[in-house]
Amino acid sequence: MISERLYTFADFVCKTLFEPLINLIDDKKKKKPLFLSPSNSEMDFQVVILAGGFSSNLAPLVSKEVPKALLPVANRPVLSYVLDLLESSNLKDLIVVVEGEDAALTVGGWISSACVDRLHVEVAAVAENVGTAGALKAIAHHLTAKDILIVSGDIVSDISPGAVAATHTRHDAAVTAMLCAEPVSGPAESGGAGGKDKIKKPACYDIIGLDSSKQFLLYIATGVEVKRDTRLKKSILCAAGKMEIRSDLVDSHIYAFKRSVLQEVLEQKPTFRCLKQDVLPYLVRTQLRSDVFSDEKAVEENGSGHGKNNMQNNDGVSSQILSNAFLPSFHKVYESGLDIRKTHKCCVYIADESKYCVRLNSIQAFMDVNRDVIGDANHLSGYSFSAHHNIVHPSAELGSKTTVGPHCMLGEGSQVGDKCNVKRSVIGRHCRIGSNVKVVNSVVMDHATIGDGCSIQGSVICSNAQLQERVALRDCQVEAGYVVFAGGEHKGETFARK
Repeated sequence: MISERLYTFADFVCKTLFEPLINLIDDKKKKKPLFLSPSNSEMDFQVVILAGGFSSNLAPLVSKEVPKALLPVANRPVLSYVLDLLESSNLKDLIVVVEGEDAALTVGGWISSACVDRLHVEVAAVAENVGTAGALKAIAHHLTAKDILIVSGDIVSDISPGAVAATHTRHDAAVTAMLCAEPVSGPAESGGAGGKDKIKKPACYDIIGLDSSKQFLLYIATGVEVKRDTRLKKSILCAAGKMEIRSDLVDSHIYAFKRSVLQEVLEQKPTFRCLKQDVLPYLVRTQLRSDVFSDEKAVEENGSGHGKNNMQNNDGVSSQILSNAFLPSFHKVYESGLDIRKTHKCCVYIADESKYCVRLNSIQAFMDVNRDVIGDANHLSGYSFSAHHNIVHPSAELGSKTTVGPHCMLGEGSQVGDKCNVKRSVIGRHCRIGSNVKVVNSVVMDHATIGDGCSIQGSVICSNAQLQERVALRDCQVEAGYVVFAGGEHKGETFARK
């Protein structure tokens, strides 16, 4: 059984301040199901943010004090960008699902202080490593609205989730997925997590099949390796009639689901763990399935003696259905004549190429997003940049002959010594940086200490870490609180306690 707990701001504040040894909520005090009020949305949606927990993909950046949702992007938790995005679409009643009770407490504490006056957020703690599908199954009894809007908690984007919800409602879809252009990965200059001048090519693509109107999702294969042949079933191609195959689009992990369909799939497919890899492909594969299609034996035994002809006729109708997918009402037309009870629509919302959408799901992505938000995508930062295209907090102190270049951020209370050079980097709050230090294409988190003569390129220095004098790091990650001893040169290493 997957345990799940739900608590509000008031619960969180009372329990953490006055009853720290009592569970956040017990079974006798469960809250009423969450609904979006009509003032927040014209559509009956509940919004769920899947915030993860302590992601192994981001070790050693994550820690007990900093779960994935609170990793800093331009000195702000990544979750704050998701909340701002939803608020901009007037979606203010939210469930944030966090894996692990410790992580949920930490995330809930930040939310209670940062968003209490702006949003109504409930935090649900589920078991660790259950996957996105497992997390939704764990909170299924709290989902009561007709449609569910699901947003990954690690997204930094300027694409309106409201547009996805509107598309979903317009087509009365079972699922609507937001697709966006493949993000550019890797730094513009040497010294990123990959450390290369040229843009890195992705290791794998999503293969996506769309109808001619680009409104309906006809085929999806996730995580297909570039060098491996992608095979399409002949039946799919025959049914579609015409299909546009794309490999330049990625699933952005923003979905709208019809609640009844989502819950039915989760109940019937207990082995499904991932929305992208399991649930979405399954719904796409079965969107035209009916009792007739799924049980050929029953057709042959119905006494008519025309089972084969019936199947051929239905194949022809399937082809006509998909070839006319641009007609919004095509499902209802054919359902009424053929009793196709399992038919459902799988739709897409394709974001404009000028929009920004990147998930913080790897160390490279962490570097990319921080670079972008203080660079070309600085409209997402929420900060005002100086005439030098950087942000230096008024309380920060700079030594003699120290330069902080464009696309840099220097946080509150930080001190930088003499003759230092900072380029395309984010430096957190209350950091202490000695003299003759070079920081390029890097992220230095709060309260880090860097000794004299250090050189840091394409690296991440986590909170309270310490670099002693004359340390040279290139493409490295240093765990929170770790001490790197003086004088060493390191490339591509991870510094963490065993």
